[in-house]
Amino acid sequence: MILVTGGAGFIGSNLVAALLERDGTSDVVVVDRFGHDDKWRNLAKHSVAEFVEPERLMEFLAVNAGAVETIYHLGASSSTTERDVDFIIRNNFSLSLSLWRWCAEHGVPYIYASSAATYGGGEHGFDDDPAPEALARLRPLNPYGWSKHLFDRRVIEMVGRGDPTPPRWSGLKFFNVYGPNEFHKAKQSSVVAQIQPRIRAGEPAVLFRSHREGIPDGGQSRDFIWVGDCVDVMLWLGETTGVSGLFNVGTGKARSFADLATAVFDALGKTPRIEFIDTPQEIRDRYQYFTEASMDRLRAVGYPGQFTSLEEGVRRYVQDFLMQDDDPYR
Repeated sequence: MILVTGGAGFIGSNLVAALLERDGTSDVVVVDRFGHDDKWRNLAKHSVAEFVEPERLMEFLAVNAGAVETIYHLGASSSTTERDVDFIIRNNFSLSLSLWRWCAEHGVPYIYASSAATYGGGEHGFDDDPAPEALARLRPLNPYGWSKHLFDRRVIEMVGRGDPTPPRWSGLKFFNVYGPNEFHKAKQSSVVAQIQPRIRAGEPAVLFRSHREGIPDGGQSRDFIWVGDCVDVMLWLGETTGVSGLFNVGTGKARSFADLATAVFDALGKTPRIEFIDTPQEIRDRYQYFTEASMDRLRAVGYPGQFTSLEEGVRRYVQDFLMQDDDPYR
């Protein structure tokens, strides 16, 4: 069986769908909570072998130790505004460490989600250099980014001193991911998902005004990546022997929020109309103006995939998903 934590969430549900399409010989087990909202819709049309509550995960692994082939650990407290640091550490560090040790003991490959939030404001760049001294220079801006960074550093410490490790492992620093199945993330969803309803209704897109000299309004840039490309990277790492390490997962090319908004207008066949509002004071000092993944290390270990252009990814997301009837079985 293949186990996916966070398998009902945004990236996780897309990975589950791909695993079920590509691997008909393995059961896929999802570890997640559904709660009282419509998160179940992300997996409505997929034949999942079993659902496991996160609190029962280690018990489940103890019973099924001989059957687990690979663990994809995507479950996390992912809100960048969450301030209960004890909660964040339990979910993003302690559980990740427990799974690492279990995979090392049982010889199971382990692929886990880190985050581009580990780079903080980007003052030291966005190179996925795993050297301890390079990691020590990074300054995440919030507890979420810090918790992911803390685990990355712990992994590198354990590997460096020769502690037991999974037979192969990867920590993936996802940049700005967009695509289907993110509706439940609300204000944490991608800008595409947030502005598409307004544009479709004939209203202007609303973006943050720039508060930095030399950068125009809407000129703040991110490395936006289509969720399907993230899934392709994970599948390749899950299937490729001899590859382990910390890796960025982005396109390697930053694009502006104005470019993103224009792509949404184009996908809807509308003339771009953008308005700007001040960046909220409470996040203004921590707001990133530029992110761009260095992809050299993933390429160096042989990853062959190509990354979807912003225009094509937004077109696919808007036309093939957001504009379709809200049918969970589609």
